[in-house]
Formats: sequence, C-alpha cells, structure tokens
Amino acid sequence: MKHYSVSSFQPSRPAGQRSVVGLSAQPMERVRVGFVGLGQRGREAVMRWCHLERTDIVAVCDLSADSVADVQQLLRDNGRPEAHAFSSAEQLCDMPNLDLVYVCTDWASHFSMACCALEHGHHVAVEVPAVMTIREAWQLVDLAERQQLHCMMLENCCYDYFELATAAMAQQGLLGEVVHGEGGYCHNLGDRWEAWRLRYNAVHRGDVYPTHGLGPVCLAMGVHRGDTLRTLVSMDTTPSPAVCQHHASIVADEAESASTAPNGFANGAVTTTLMRTALGRTIQLSHDVQTPRPYSRGYRLVGTKGYADKYPVEQLWVGEKEVRRDEVEAMIERFLPDDIRSLRHTAEQYDNRGGISYIMDYRLVDCLVKGRPLDMDVYDLAEWCAVVELSELSISQGSVPVAVPDFCRK
Repeated sequence: MKHYSVSSFQPSRPAGQRSVVGLSAQPMERVRVGFVGLGQRGREAVMRWCHLERTDIVAVCDLSADSVADVQQLLRDNGRPEAHAFSSAEQLCDMPNLDLVYVCTDWASHFSMACCALEHGHHVAVEVPAVMTIREAWQLVDLAERQQLHCMMLENCCYDYFELATAAMAQQGLLGEVVHGEGGYCHNLGDRWEAWRLRYNAVHRGDVYPTHGLGPVCLAMGVHRGDTLRTLVSMDTTPSPAVCQHHASIVADEAESASTAPNGFANGAVTTTLMRTALGRTIQLSHDVQTPRPYSRGYRLVGTKGYADKYPVEQLWVGEKEVRRDEVEAMIERFLPDDIRSLRHTAEQYDNRGGISYIMDYRLVDCLVKGRPLDMDVYDLAEWCAVVELSELSISQGSVPVAVPDFCRK
C-alpha cells in the first residue's frame, strides 16, 4: 500500500527564524486583552475575564453593533469600564496598548484573525479549530516564529479535571508507559447545526473537529515533548440519512456538494482515525455529530501499569490495580495542580462548562503575567488541527496512511 507523503507541505525553517518551543515572553504586570467575535462563545469569554485578576479588557470587536452594546453593558454590570469598540479585527489589532487578541469567531475566520493579531505584534489565543488546512498551520507556525509571539489554541478540554489529573499521573509514571490513547468528539447536534459547521461538513469528509479529543491525549503522552506524531489513517461511514434529508435544502447551494457525495452531504456519520507516534504508541480518534448517542470525548489512556477512562463513568487502574469507584474522585482531586484545585469553586461559578474554560483562561493569564511558556503552543495548534486535512486526504485515497508533518522541524 502506498504511503502518501505531505513533504510538499513541510518547508524548511527560513534562515534567521527561530523555534518558539518553550517561548518565554516578557512578563506583564497586567494582561490587556481585546476580544474579536461577541456571539455566545465570545460573550461567555468576556464574562469569565471580568472575574480574572491582573486583566484589563481594553477592546471588543464584532460586526453586530447590538452584540457590542450587549457586551459593553456586561462590562459595566461587572464593574469593568467600557472597552474600545470596533467593527473589524484590523482596527482592533491596530491598537498599540494591547497584549493579547482573543478570537471567538466561527472557524472559517480563525486563521485570518490569528494572522492579523500576530502581524500587528500581539500574542493571540484562538478558538478551535484554529486552522482547517496544513498550509494554514505552517503559515501560523512561521508567523509565530518570525514574530516570537505566543499563538495558542483555546482547547478547553485540556483543562477538564479528569484529564489534568490523569495527565499528571501519566507524567509521574503511575500508569507505567502510556502505549495508547483515545479521544474524540461524539455530540449529537440534531437540529442545532450552526450554518458554518453545516456547510463545511456538507463538502468535506474526515475528522473536521479533532482537537477536543486529541489535545488532552497528546499532552498526557508528551507529543512534541519527547515523542512525535508520524502516521495517520482514517475511514468513515456513509452520512446519516436523517442529516442528509433534513439539511438537503440548506446545502443544496453548495457548489462542491453534488460532486462530493451522491446524497448532497459529504461527511460520514462516524469518522475513525488511528495515529502512530515515533515511539510506536497509538492514538485513536472518533468524530460523530450525526447519530443519536450520548455526548462523549472518549478520553482514555492505556499504560503498562495503569489505565484511565473518563466515559461513561470515570475509572482508574494504578499499579495494575483498580481504584475503587468511591475513591476515584478523591484521587483525581489529589493529582490536580494546587492552583487549579483552589480555583474549582470560582471556575464553576463563572463558567457553564464546569469550569474548564475559566481554568484555561486563568492559566493563560498566569503564564503571561509571569513570563512563562504557555501550556499549549503553536506547534500543538498545528499538529492537532492538521488532522482535519490529513484525515480527508487519507479517506479520499481509500484510507491509506499519510505522513504527519513535523511542525517543530526537529
């Protein structure tokens, strides 16, 4: 079977350009942040940042004047001054007194917004998935390296308590050698498809939303921190008949859809991706937003001396012995970082996702203020998002193996 290379997508690092692995920026007394995109996700982010110390919300941006007005009222209600208001990201990024641009638009514009922020000399945090193609991933890597700036994807699932604690267990050797990991995004959207998500799935196959499942596993397994993703294989089922029928009128105007799939909807109901690392470990990913099944990110770590499984109930094996069900929660609590453990009540108060987005924002601010490397960098962003195009490439060629680019260029 032919092994399809993506060497054409793997440029050499330009002369004079430096890696940003372990990048430490100048410490900040306070983080001055500007928000781009004030829909539901952006509004929730602004609310969280109203309750983060050492922050100033200096700018907000949205095409909708009503959304801007609503967020200005939110700031006043939470004791914050109104922010400078803009209708374009370019205008916001032109601000000189700005440290961080926080992007909460839909995924079609994430790449251009991130580039805009970096080109103007600002650190950037961007919602998932940050890019949809490998070329975009390389462009962000090169831009972050040239500018020596942080470019972080806002992957909040890396901050769920079970994932944080079990990653710590793995890194401390309690699970032995972690030889396999699993993750995914199984979330029945039903009638709740956003138009931009629907259009993308209508014309693309593959795992188009991989980072919720892949991110926590990669961090626990030390990907690009001692290991490297090497090879990927994907395959999918046929699309859900219910989705095709229900959304036929919406996707009918998509020019590519007729040639992509006979029923006018390209992406399969279930996509399964298997990855292999340089050290011979494997990662399995699942994507399913079409079938009626319980929400799950399928997080699982398999080690030579232990095991962690989050869904449908949290399970742990440590030292080849099962942890009693009534002791799992206490063990998770014990292995949480001290600052995270102390923040749980506050995080859950201001975050309707159980606190994980608040923890993510807190950690981002803490690292920027102290001038420390971020928990996730532009290489994580590139590696995790590359699955979008690589999985489609594998499927389109009959589920053949494809090479994963080495974005760190080691």
